[in-house]
Amino acid sequence: MTIEAFDRVQLDGTGIDRITEDEVVAVVRDALAHGRGGRIVTPNIDILRRAAADPAVRRHLDDADLIVADGMPLIWASRLGGAPLPERVAGSSLIWSLSEGLGRDGRSIFVVGGTPAPAGGGAARAAARLAAACPGLRIAGTISPDYGFELDESTYADFCVKVIAAEPDLVFVGLGFPKQEDVIERLRGDLPRTWFVGCGAAVNFVAGDLGRAPLWMQRSGLEWIHRLGVEPRRLAGRYLRRDAPYALRLLAWAPRWAGRR
Repeated sequence: MTIEAFDRVQLDGTGIDRITEDEVVAVVRDALAHGRGGRIVTPNIDILRRAAADPAVRRHLDDADLIVADGMPLIWASRLGGAPLPERVAGSSLIWSLSEGLGRDGRSIFVVGGTPAPAGGGAARAAARLAAACPGLRIAGTISPDYGFELDESTYADFCVKVIAAEPDLVFVGLGFPKQEDVIERLRGDLPRTWFVGCGAAVNFVAGDLGRAPLWMQRSGLEWIHRLGVEPRRLAGRYLRRDAPYALRLLAWAPRWAGRR
């Protein structure tokens, strides 16, 4: 199911909802008020690139109710293509705005991800900060699973049981793409009234385990440089060898789309 009130802008075969962050929060709150769950996917350049080449990645996007642009190159490409998206809607911002919106309604969240630790890990720290900043927000639970937990079926099943039993209104899953999307896919059938957001590093940001780029870098499309400086060994190959050339091709192709509209 998709949210039909918003047009989708096509970027290299992926439809991105023409929607602001405030509108995302309003849609989720309204859906929850009517007993409807859903799924939000926040593609960046890396996810867009992979979706264009990999049907398994494409499946996650096709299953989403809302697809929002988490990356300034996507905004720039939409403008060059003559169908501008209104703004960047990042998972690392949505974790705050959705929590604040759900707090107004006295609703609950479940936080998955962050650095594993015996005493609750990054998810517990992130949830505590969200609860302190968002009056009325209830914490249904937190899990910071060990790396590779999904490879052991017994551990994975136990993880799912804990999330499902909590019956949260919204689940933030910060395990990285596409693992987090696989987890959401497994949970959705048992939680039809729940919303899910795959939010990548957002749990680590909120927990304080990773520092987010300054606001001026976020707004100017340079956040990736900050992330590269923080995690060069993990991100250099992705950002420099694969994503940067793809981003340049996307921007070069974008003006051609205007003529087809």
